[in-house]
Amino acid sequence: MNKMPAADLSAFQAELVAIAKATNDTLDALLPLAPGPEGRVLEAMRYSALDGGKRLRPFLACASADLFGVPRARSLRAAAAVEMVHCYSLIHDDLPAMDDDDLRRGRPTVHKKYDEATAILAGDALLTEAFAVLADPATHPDGEIRAKLVAELARASGAAGMVGGQMIDLMAATLTLDDAGLKRLQNLKTGCIIAVACRMGAVLAGAPAATVDLLGNYGMDMGLAFQIADDVLDVESTAAETGKATGKDAAAGKATFVSRLGLEGAKKLAHQLAEQANNQLNSFGNKAVLLQQAAMFAVTRRN
Repeated sequence: MNKMPAADLSAFQAELVAIAKATNDTLDALLPLAPGPEGRVLEAMRYSALDGGKRLRPFLACASADLFGVPRARSLRAAAAVEMVHCYSLIHDDLPAMDDDDLRRGRPTVHKKYDEATAILAGDALLTEAFAVLADPATHPDGEIRAKLVAELARASGAAGMVGGQMIDLMAATLTLDDAGLKRLQNLKTGCIIAVACRMGAVLAGAPAATVDLLGNYGMDMGLAFQIADDVLDVESTAAETGKATGKDAAAGKATFVSRLGLEGAKKLAHQLAEQANNQLNSFGNKAVLLQQAAMFAVTRRN
């Protein structure tokens, strides 16, 4: 088994920042303000989508597409669509009916900044706009490629993916989840959207299904590692570090790999999964270094 990349993540960090800025610019252009009463929902959409964050999913979409020489203008549109879905999920996740959070990325959540109804509509609009972006010929001139992108994101974000995982998560305190059930929860809730960002990079290139699946497997392993690292941060970090409330999983009695394995056991598993993710990229050689560093970042970050 290959070792994890060296601890120097400077190249990855620089590219993460560059792609984050490019993603913000793309989202800004795709979500223009509008006059009239309906402009309020666009303000709320922009409040969520343009508030920064790590932009890890857009990075993964662009870096995966870079493996095949896909024009950055195309991968950024796919990246923006994935980020719209991610931001919609955060808006709804924070609602009183879900996790009831007041803070996200160090700022009031959308329903606190505006109101619950506006937050619901902003999430709905971001979700639907994501598919409009992918269906636009500006994303790719080949209609079959665009249809595949739409199908990929729909599967990852719907009842068989992220939404299904959120449903299980809402019920988790009343369920008896074994290790396989807990892994399935995390794969659906977090892993599917991370994996689809990687898959879409290959789809944009018209890569064979086996290659699309290979990048998807990398994304699923990394996504699970990322979620376990999040669970560790929920225990070890403060709200000031993470930009959101901490300690909520334990308070809610939710099963996590931290509660199951302890802090050190969860950290060990996260690093094993990051290594496993990186082994999926062996066939790409040095072209995949930034993606390998991304996996290390996922398990060593502090927010």
